[in-house]
Amino acid sequence: MARFSRIEVALKMKETGIIPVFFHSDAGVCKHVLKACYDGGVRVFEFTNRGDFAHEVFAELNHWAAAEMPDMMLGVGSVVDAGTASLYIQLGANFIVSPVLNPDMAKVCNRRKILWSPGCGSLTEINQAEEYGAEICKIFPGAQVGGPSFVKAIKGPCPWTSLMPTGGVEPTEESLRAWFGAGVTCVGMGSQLITKEIVHKGNYSDLTNKVKQVFEILEEIRG
Repeated sequence: MARFSRIEVALKMKETGIIPVFFHSDAGVCKHVLKACYDGGVRVFEFTNRGDFAHEVFAELNHWAAAEMPDMMLGVGSVVDAGTASLYIQLGANFIVSPVLNPDMAKVCNRRKILWSPGCGSLTEINQAEEYGAEICKIFPGAQVGGPSFVKAIKGPCPWTSLMPTGGVEPTEESLRAWFGAGVTCVGMGSQLITKEIVHKGNYSDLTNKVKQVFEILEEIRG
């Protein structure tokens, strides 16, 4: 079962501001990436559900993370149905992220008090997600639905809304300042942060340094 409650996860997402998003079919590579991000300051990490036997990779990764970095909150993304959400919850996922808004997933996650972050692309979807109990709504694909200007427009009439864009967020001051200036709670970053080059060459120390730089930028932006 999950080691962290949905409240703990939501607070940590807001506190750190960055959720790396990553998948690889090799559990060893995933461990290196997770450790590199952890050493850089990451405490919430999204393993994406992609490819055959992804749940087996996650199971090994989560067992390892619980022993090696017990304060890391490891969750799963790219989940689109209640059955898959249940599978990962059984494997100890601390939160579930989806690119879509599926009410069936809300029932499964809420029953176990696990944070569920559904993908939304309109104010209507965000409102529906919040009615289903979503604490933080994923804005996906972030750039395509309107970018920071979309977030700013949503926060106008609904300042209580917590948003997490994924897609179109870059590990640069310009990008982060635009998103956080618009009012996001946190951001998800995949290949812009964990590049193919880093993974291919195994330059995990470079990833750690890159993550540290992002946190330094965020600290300046958020005060």
